[in-house]
Amino acid sequence: MIPLDEIFCFIDDFCKSFEQIQSHQCLPNPNRKRKKSCRTSLSEIMTILILFQFSHYRTFKDFYLNCLSIQYKKEFPQLVSYTRFLELIPFAMMPLLILLMQMPGQKTGRYYVDSTKLFVCHNLRIRRHKVFDGLAKRGKTSTGWFFGFKLHLIINDKGELMNFTITPGNKDDRTVVAKLMTGLQGWLFGDRGYISKKLTKTLENQGVELITTLKKNMKRQFIEPLKKCWLRKRGIIETIIDQLKSIFHLQHTRHRSIANFFTNILAALLAYTFKPKKTSVSFANSIPSSTPLISS
Repeated sequence: MIPLDEIFCFIDDFCKSFEQIQSHQCLPNPNRKRKKSCRTSLSEIMTILILFQFSHYRTFKDFYLNCLSIQYKKEFPQLVSYTRFLELIPFAMMPLLILLMQMPGQKTGRYYVDSTKLFVCHNLRIRRHKVFDGLAKRGKTSTGWFFGFKLHLIINDKGELMNFTITPGNKDDRTVVAKLMTGLQGWLFGDRGYISKKLTKTLENQGVELITTLKKNMKRQFIEPLKKCWLRKRGIIETIIDQLKSIFHLQHTRHRSIANFFTNILAALLAYTFKPKKTSVSFANSIPSSTPLISS
């Protein structure tokens, strides 16, 4: 069971501060004649979107009509219709993004980087696809070609999300790493797709040491045993990406709105942030306590 009450109270406190700041900085709409508030509050909308990520329903419509409207009547007594709720989802995109950026993980000095594809349609339907026309691009990963976007993630060794960005599918993974590591220092572990002398030099100036696996045609290089142990645990970020796609609803091709697509991604990342137990790396039984984790 997820701590629904705790999540809602946390989001509700955030929304009160957000709406107070927003009311002083946003200009009023002169064309709006009525100022009637919505029956479902912003905090309830955000909580429902995150609650869907924890559910086993594969479509939001089934979740809203068959689960939320029946099993959560007491928790959400002022629910609007399903069609009306779809119109309200875009209003939660900016608050979800701000809340997610205010919940970074702990700066441990050991980070992992990777990206994953977010395809928006089957390759055979690329020419007919209209929803993300002009935004989604063709890209290629180790599993083949796709049409859509890429989600780039930075996590620490405790499995906590540090930073992320979304780019078109044809974006080179190496071009966003330096920006994602802004404000972070220590070791950064990645796969062979991040091998780049220019990127390594840029990260060194930021206080980050990039450590990657080598390609088959490259000469072997000496890596300190401790760093090699952390590099071997690089699969932690692949496990987290798999959880985002299998446990949560990060990836599906049923989106009919650009705003709802990005809102769904933010809700999935926030749901993972609220996940009580995360996959982490631990060497408590293999590394002596006197061994330093980061070289000076």
